[in-house]
Parts: sequence; C-alpha cells; structure tokens
Amino acid sequence: MAMEAGSLVEGKVTRITGFGAFVELEDGKVGLIHISEVADVYVNDVHDFLSEGDTVQVKVVNVESGGKIALSLKQAKPKPQEDNASFRPNRRADFRRPQRQLSASFEDKLSKFLKDSDERLTDLKRKTDSKRGGRGSRRSD
Repeated sequence: MAMEAGSLVEGKVTRITGFGAFVELEDGKVGLIHISEVADVYVNDVHDFLSEGDTVQVKVVNVESGGKIALSLKQAKPKPQEDNASFRPNRRADFRRPQRQLSASFEDKLSKFLKDSDERLTDLKRKTDSKRGGRGSRRSD
C-alpha cells in the first residue's frame, strides 16, 4: 500500500532527536515527525511528549519522491470544538485593558494618543529644564 498525503497511519517511535522523532510505519518505512508537528503548544524537548517505543497515530503530511515521509502528530488529533468560534485570543493583547477601549473609535484613540503625548512632552521638558539650571534662567551675553 502506497503512502498518501492526508492519510492516518499507525507507527512506532524508533528514535528521538533534537529536531523530531522517527517513526517506523507499516512495510518497514520510516517517517519523521518534525518538532513543530509534535503538539499544538511550544515544544522545547520532544521527550516531553514522546518516548522511544511509543505507538502513535500520525497523519502523513508529505511523501517525497526520494522516499522521505513527513508526519504530523498534532494534525492527527481531532480539533476540539470551541463554544465561541469567533473568539481568537491575541497573545500580544493586554487583557488588563477594559473591553470598551478595544472597540474605541479612531477619534477616541487619537485623542488619547494626543493627551498621552502632551503629558510625556511636558515631563520631558520639566526634566530637561531642571538639568539646565532650572527656573528658566538664561545666560547673559
């Protein structure tokens, strides 16, 4: 039976390296699960998720003409259904901000920016003047 991209197959983990895990498939063929295809979360060490001798179900991602077989463990797992499919968390978002600021109009954002900018400029001028001698004194020529 020829390996086809997209098919689910079962295999045994034979070797784990720093970049992934080698899996022996049916008919003695060997494929590689790249470290990026092990889990949905960041994987620092493959040993945290797999051990040699484990039997795993994987998805065939790609079969090259040279015989290399790319496998995925995370694509073989069914995706859990979310209650709110429209919610997509942003990793860089600051969740401490109130929700009303996230949906603010352009004008609101602009006025907030101008206010913050003026405050920062005032603070900068105050600090700079104090380093020059303060009280607005100027040198006489």
